[in-house]
Amino acid sequence: MLFLIAIYAFAIIAANLIVAYFGPIASIYNSFFLIGLDLALRNYLSCKLDKRQMLMMIVGTGLLSYLINPASGMIAIASCVAFVLASLVDWIVFNTATGNWFKRNFFGNSAGALIDSIVFPTIAFGGLMPAIVAAQFAAKVLGGTLWGYLIKKRFNV
Repeated sequence: MLFLIAIYAFAIIAANLIVAYFGPIASIYNSFFLIGLDLALRNYLSCKLDKRQMLMMIVGTGLLSYLINPASGMIAIASCVAFVLASLVDWIVFNTATGNWFKRNFFGNSAGALIDSIVFPTIAFGGLMPAIVAAQFAAKVLGGTLWGYLIKKRFNV
């Protein structure tokens, strides 16, 4: 379980470092590969950890993502805020949705992706960027769906 939590944290930290280095365009690729992984993996872990552990993992990873890269300024702050808000929304929607794990994962991912896609670029880059928001949202939902499918197959959820 610790290995999966480490992957979860790594995905966010790597995404932050990549976007800090390459700028807004990198956030779209991160959204598909790394944030999609994070969204789906969080939902899997939600089935394995209790509420206190999930809350600690979400807040702890958000703070860790900031502490590892505070020099990136607003990107680190935006990531921390967006990550925690999106994680909480995803977690709530996933745990209140009905249906099988994959369906609940899709709904949770979509809600979390929407929050993250609006909050992160708005704070990180100083204003609402509709094209980046739309592209990030689509990439996160598609990435989260793909990663969700792979997690479902691998862990039989």
